[in-house]
Amino acid sequence: MKKVLPYMPERPAKPRNSGLTMVMDKGLSTREAEDFMSVGSEYTDYVKLGFGTSLITPGFEKKIKIYKKSGVIPYFGGTLFEAFIIRNMFREFVEFLDNHEIEMVEVSDGSYDIDHKCKLEYIKTLAKRGSVISEVGSKKKDVIYSPDEWVAMMRAELDAGSQKVIAEARESGTTGIYNEDGSINHNIINAISEHVKLENVIWEAPLKSQQAWFIKHFGANVNLGNIAPNEIIPLESLRCGLRGDTFFQFLPDELKQK
Repeated sequence: MKKVLPYMPERPAKPRNSGLTMVMDKGLSTREAEDFMSVGSEYTDYVKLGFGTSLITPGFEKKIKIYKKSGVIPYFGGTLFEAFIIRNMFREFVEFLDNHEIEMVEVSDGSYDIDHKCKLEYIKTLAKRGSVISEVGSKKKDVIYSPDEWVAMMRAELDAGSQKVIAEARESGTTGIYNEDGSINHNIINAISEHVKLENVIWEAPLKSQQAWFIKHFGANVNLGNIAPNEIIPLESLRCGLRGDTFFQFLPDELKQK
């Protein structure tokens, strides 16, 4: 993106390894997907076809083509992976990926409890086929992992072949790395950031307050996910200090004092 104002942070060009934005498509129509790409393709790296919506969304094959043509990587939500696995249909899942030419796959265990050793084997197997990103953390509020467990699982999954690990928060932003009110779980996030390379983590941050917090603490090029399609420009504004929440973040001290 061309810088018009001084003191705007540098944003890497696509394809990039940091400053990634993952948007969740929860059932957009093809026309909505085209409209979204008309303004958001430059700022969007991945589009997750959320949950298991790919099985029931009319015309989702056309959306895959729209996203790919716009330079965005589409992939299926991890819940779809889990839906196949619980039915003992891993081979059919891979066929579904191949039939729709989906190169990137998400491996998760947020809804269905998969033994972690088995999850690592799925990651290793799928990494031979293409790109893998894996999600750590449960969607269930009564399943709580310690900070050390979060770190251990993330590191193991990266070692198994995941290119990135996603820190679970659900689309509501009220579980996983957050408290029930959507506030930051500092113990978990501090542990992850201290022991896992930031460029390897995608933090799910559906709420503006969460997005602003990560940008303030980890910089403009922190990886963020579960962004709503109509929030892609507002998020990029946050990243660039063009919104009240981060307005002073990237300015030198002499301008802040005026």
